[in-house]
Amino acid sequence: MSDLPLRFQSVEALRAQVATWRRAGERIVLVPTMGALHAGHLALVAHARAIGQRVVVSIFVNPTQFGPNEDFSRYPRDTEADLALLAGAGADAAWLPSVETMYPAGFSTRIEPGPAAEGLCGTFRPGHFSGVSTVVTKLLNQVGPDVALFGEKDFQQLQVIRSVVRDLDMPVTIEGVPTLREADGLALSSRNRYLAPTERAIAPRLHAVLSEIAERLATGAKAGPLVAEGMASLEAAGFGPVQYLEVRDADTLAPVAQVEREARVIAAAYLGGTRLIDNVAVLPG
Repeated sequence: MSDLPLRFQSVEALRAQVATWRRAGERIVLVPTMGALHAGHLALVAHARAIGQRVVVSIFVNPTQFGPNEDFSRYPRDTEADLALLAGAGADAAWLPSVETMYPAGFSTRIEPGPAAEGLCGTFRPGHFSGVSTVVTKLLNQVGPDVALFGEKDFQQLQVIRSVVRDLDMPVTIEGVPTLREADGLALSSRNRYLAPTERAIAPRLHAVLSEIAERLATGAKAGPLVAEGMASLEAAGFGPVQYLEVRDADTLAPVAQVEREARVIAAAYLGGTRLIDNVAVLPG
């Protein structure tokens, strides 16, 4: 497909179009993004097309999920390039709200998520998951999709959103889609463009270390020593600080000492000035 997706910047116009599709009995799938689209996002769009009749992609760099010293101002933005990519991917509509549309004067409500938001990124990015939960709740209310897709790279985010949707009885299915990677294992991310060439050469080591830990956990090894080895390996490779490297239950995100059911090895580490996150699934042998 090559036609540009329909562009919406008002909630009323977006809802009118979605209502038309819904009257026709079409299944609507939302892919929320912050733009700076890459092949990982396009894989989400492709999956959306496979499971629904209409695909809406939101592009909104959400200020409330960035901390005061994070990269909100320099986060990459190129809406026209994003729209061209969405045209090629076959998206039906792009929802392009402004900050003023999302957070008009007098806006004062925030969603505070529960235990899934504790620890991991919740420790190092205070307020982040409240901002994520609030904006995703708004996006789901604005679009009213049957299904919303999120990449598994941000695994804690995925579980936080699932818990919010469940707790608030929202009529939408939240589906995680496996992480798309470069040939060398690096998880695709809009922030990868921050990496200097020397850092880009080191970056795949994050996935390699997590994969090594996952393989050993699957054979019954205990998490503690493996995590310590992994932290040391990442630091030796040039990562620092390593904010966390942990083994968590895939459903509850509770810490795991030894894998007895599906878990995730999950990490966040800086490489130069770029914060990278990744996770690898573990299934007991």
